[in-house]
Amino acid sequence: MTEKTLPFTKAQLETIIAKYPTPFHIYDERGILNCARGFLDAFAWNAGFKEYFAIKALPNPFIMKLLHNAGFGIDCSSLAELEIANMTGLSGEEIMFTANDTPASEFQRAKELGAIINFDDISHIAYMERNCGLPDLISFRYNPGPLKEGNMIIGNPEEAKYGFTREQMLEGYKLLKQKGIKRFGIHTMVASNELSPDYFVETAAIIFELIVEIHRKTGVRFEFANLGGGIGIPYRPDQQAVDMQRVSAGIRKLYDEVIVANGLAPLKLFFEAGRAITGPHGYLVAKVLHIKETYRKYAGLDACMANLMRPALYGAYHHITIPGKEHLPHTVCYDVTGSLCENNDKFAIDRMLPELAEDDIVVIHDTGAHGHSMGFNYNGKLRSAELLLHPDGAVSQIRRAETLDDYFATLDITEL
Repeated sequence: MTEKTLPFTKAQLETIIAKYPTPFHIYDERGILNCARGFLDAFAWNAGFKEYFAIKALPNPFIMKLLHNAGFGIDCSSLAELEIANMTGLSGEEIMFTANDTPASEFQRAKELGAIINFDDISHIAYMERNCGLPDLISFRYNPGPLKEGNMIIGNPEEAKYGFTREQMLEGYKLLKQKGIKRFGIHTMVASNELSPDYFVETAAIIFELIVEIHRKTGVRFEFANLGGGIGIPYRPDQQAVDMQRVSAGIRKLYDEVIVANGLAPLKLFFEAGRAITGPHGYLVAKVLHIKETYRKYAGLDACMANLMRPALYGAYHHITIPGKEHLPHTVCYDVTGSLCENNDKFAIDRMLPELAEDDIVVIHDTGAHGHSMGFNYNGKLRSAELLLHPDGAVSQIRRAETLDDYFATLDITEL
């Protein structure tokens, strides 16, 4: 079981709301950094281990700066994400750039920053060579196909758009070697929000065995293996967090049995977790606007799926707490909704909660990853502020709320 608690009281929230109107996302700095340190400690046995925070989960440079100071690198897949790396002081091999249908301009910027470039397709070799020139260090993303099961979010590997086949991996590394490349990495990422520790150990087994095979057939020696991300979090109270010490112990055993035993050590291990680092330490704070009763009972909030689209997109569960009513019985069944012209604009369906009233504060848990970052402007909804709760209880605004001027800023009004 996972206890769903809050890092602030109702009184603290009321003070925050007086300065920063709802809705907003707020992140717990202490929780994020404790999680980050625990992740690094779990793999301290591997010289050169690095966690590249998947910035897509929470693309805010203030958060990235915290994590960089803790020893993290950054995992990017777009120009804007590369620029977040740059503005936060990351450079060179602190940056992992994973291509996915990538334009030449983004490959060029990644190369300028000295990033590790992780190709998604064998055709990227010729494409980058033609447009930018090949970098000194190159990695390929492996799609294991039927060897590995995926899950709902990322799909089954055979159906996913990502990565090389095994045969393409062998062909690609041979080609790179012929072209004079001397530094190599390998990568895979085959699931998202996975809660089984064994899944990540099994993934490591597949990659380690592939490293041995490629070395035997091509002579390529790998500097690193990026085991990807996809580490899930317990969105539901009846779920357990992934035991990273157990994951680490399983991977360490395989490292000794496969990598060390075949003379391929040292091999640096990388991860690119995002959700697991920040997800449980973010909260969407909103207020009840209306209580509506028709064929169902609805609690309408001043937030909507533009602030958090995971429930509408995946049917995802997010726990809900009503500050000040935490200990009241959950006796009323609600659909918790927003105001978009979309019937799936619902944070919860048939959710038992304490009886709600207008102006009640509502806290939606586990929005520290793929929450604000997946926001949008449908119906002209403006994206909310992001706040950071410091360990001393102080709060900083790390992204202001959008205004109507922001929404209309890209229009050339003079042409009307």
